[in-house]
Amino acid sequence: MKKYFAIVAMVAAFTFGMTPSVMAQDEAEEAAVEQVVDSAEAVIDSVEAEAPAVEEAVAPVEEEEGLHKTLKTKFIEGSAGFMSLVAIALVLGLAFCIERIIYLTLAQVNTRKFMAAIADKVKAGKIEEGIKFAAQTRGPVAQLAKKALQNLNSEDQNDIATIERTINIEAEVQGAYLEENCSWITLFIAMAPSLGFLGTVIGMVQAFDDIERAGDISPTVVAGGMKVALITTIFGIVVALILQVFYNYILSRVEALNSNMEEAAMSLLDTCVKSPKCKK
Repeated sequence: MKKYFAIVAMVAAFTFGMTPSVMAQDEAEEAAVEQVVDSAEAVIDSVEAEAPAVEEAVAPVEEEEGLHKTLKTKFIEGSAGFMSLVAIALVLGLAFCIERIIYLTLAQVNTRKFMAAIADKVKAGKIEEGIKFAAQTRGPVAQLAKKALQNLNSEDQNDIATIERTINIEAEVQGAYLEENCSWITLFIAMAPSLGFLGTVIGMVQAFDDIERAGDISPTVVAGGMKVALITTIFGIVVALILQVFYNYILSRVEALNSNMEEAAMSLLDTCVKSPKCKK
């Protein structure tokens, strides 16, 4: 009997002794779980806060891709024949524009610096060196100087009237070179919208043909032909506007070079008159 009570007492002591430790362990586990949950909620909040910024960063890319895709789709939806002609007009017009811009850029020189060098050579009596210097320089101003100095260095064409006439003729020739191929650019500027309008008329005729075949005027029947008509018109006008901008820039460069030639012509006449080899 005493042994039985001893065993019961030991079991009770063990039970009551383990209960606080088990409870403490359970509380520690609950605290750890709560900490993990709080951390997860914090991460979710930060992701939700950064989501709008990510969407804003991705939005322009999606919008840009959408615009490119839209233009491509609209180009394909237009009449294949007329849209191809409009595209060819754009490519050829840009080719002539780029050629003119390169030519005019290479023809540009510092007129005052160049004419000062020519005047120094003529004043020093080195007309041959002046001719070589002008021949090695690109542009219409250098060609004017070359022709004037060749006349000045000759024996029968070195009078001031002949030199002036030579400068005027060479200025007209160089001016024609500057405006070369500009007529093709104006042709494509006029052709692009004309092709677009022609596509518009043909699209409207197709729309009326569809109405006649269907025997009913409904938006579905009319929309196809009218859409093709408007698309060709839009692209034709856009091409014309692009080429017009380049053409105006080219004209401004041509006018600047013509002004440089006028300034160079006056300077050449003054230089030749002061030379002892010029017949007054």
